[in-house]
Amino acid sequence: MGVARPYWAGDKKRTAWGLMALLIALMVCETQLAVMLIDKTGEMTSALAAKQADRFWIAVRTSLVVLAFAVPVYAFYYYMRDAFSNHWRRWLTHRFLDGYLSERKYYEIGAGGDIDNPDQRISEDINTFTSRSTHFLLIFIGSLMQLVAFSAVLWSISKTLVAFLAVYALLGTFGALYFFGAPLIRLNFWQIRREADFRFGLMRLRENAESIAFYRGEPQERVQIDHRFEAAFTNFARLIKKQLSLNLYQRSFSQLTLILPSILLANAVLSGELEVGRAIQAAGAFAAVLGAISLIVDNFESLSRFVAGIDRLHTLSQVVLKTPAAPTPWAEPAPAGQPADDATPAINAHDPSEPPPQITTRIGDTLAIEGLSLYTPHFGRLLVADLSLQLQPGDALLITGPSGCGKSSLLRAIAGLWHTGSGTVQHPPLEDMFFLPQRPYMQIDTLRSQIIYPSKQTALSDERLLELLQEVHLESLSERVGGLNASYDWEKLLSVGEQQRLAFARVLARQPSIVILDEATSALDSANETALYERLRASGTTLISIAHRPAVLKH
Repeated sequence: MGVARPYWAGDKKRTAWGLMALLIALMVCETQLAVMLIDKTGEMTSALAAKQADRFWIAVRTSLVVLAFAVPVYAFYYYMRDAFSNHWRRWLTHRFLDGYLSERKYYEIGAGGDIDNPDQRISEDINTFTSRSTHFLLIFIGSLMQLVAFSAVLWSISKTLVAFLAVYALLGTFGALYFFGAPLIRLNFWQIRREADFRFGLMRLRENAESIAFYRGEPQERVQIDHRFEAAFTNFARLIKKQLSLNLYQRSFSQLTLILPSILLANAVLSGELEVGRAIQAAGAFAAVLGAISLIVDNFESLSRFVAGIDRLHTLSQVVLKTPAAPTPWAEPAPAGQPADDATPAINAHDPSEPPPQITTRIGDTLAIEGLSLYTPHFGRLLVADLSLQLQPGDALLITGPSGCGKSSLLRAIAGLWHTGSGTVQHPPLEDMFFLPQRPYMQIDTLRSQIIYPSKQTALSDERLLELLQEVHLESLSERVGGLNASYDWEKLLSVGEQQRLAFARVLARQPSIVILDEATSALDSANETALYERLRASGTTLISIAHRPAVLKH
């Protein structure tokens, strides 16, 4: 309910309730037309049994008139049902995307690993949730309408059928819940996850095709993909075995209703107390009422998949739509200003009842770090302890050290991406900082969008954008690809060195006060590396670099 409630109570509530009111009105019409059709079907049967031609043809003409109204009502109802579901999906998807992309929660989810396949949960689980919620909500409302409408018909024909129907449906529903409830929900939950893991394995193969091809790692990749597929296959085998039992149960439950009304009404028909047409009418009403009160039994398989999907969506909503929980206890610091030894464990040094410390960030004109201690996620290991420094505009800082000593973690803390630790980081507004990773992110968009990324628009003229390409030694790129409006998968089109130079063009277009470089020139030759660093230094930008190449030290 926490996922659904805001749609019905938020800014779109008038649209939501208006569409639902229209759907309910259509359902009322549909139910009333169905009652009229069943009544006329019984009338035609009785007329045939009594050999009353005029009575029969009057019933036929009336049925045709009812059908003339019923067909467009049915069609429009299903159209509006899908349109409503689609409208709800758009609203809910936008809400999740707002939360997912706010405060860089997508990064925290990816780094934490507690929530698997968030992309699938947003793209598929939301669609399933809105469509299935709409489907089951309307089925429930329709069932209530059918129950009221057809129970009156059935009660007027046979009170015995009504009593039998209530007991039969109650026992059937209890049996379905008791024998199939928890197992099917659990198996469907794991099936969704296993399928997502299998798709993720194939996606990784596609994204890392070149590296795998160079390594000739196809056999190992096949083992990994086969393992993921076998997990999905095995779980699905268990699922269909349980569904086999459910199908036998459902089929037995529903097929018995084809003969039970005839058995219960046989004496009344044979004795002449009840017309054959009334018996046919009772059978139709019996089926309609049974379908209404056997909602759970008839839709149990779909309901179990629906509940499993809700659980996955609810888990994601707890992270992207709410404030994340605080991290776990922290460790004793290492000697001041020194990286922690790789083997140094975290020590539980505070009262567990108190909230653990976190890195504090504040906005200022310069970059300043005070008493910063960094830990691995969940405070498992100390990386850097009690570090303090301050950079003035135009300064350049080089961070070096062995792999695993916390260099990249320090950059993440400066950028506000790392919260596990204590101390204070002061930096200019994030809009005035720019990060250059070793492998830049390339949007699938125009060349212009690559240069101005992450901005959507720019006041820079096309001439200035072309000048920026010249400054990073990519002067021929625009002509090569067909101009600034050319759109490609740039990650595949450009070499890593070209991507790194294009990333420097982004810095020059944005002109931030601080640039953070994490091995950002690793694929460049010395001449290009020197030229780009000198261009940044000339602009008065503060540089913070991670590098292993000694040549970077002079910059």
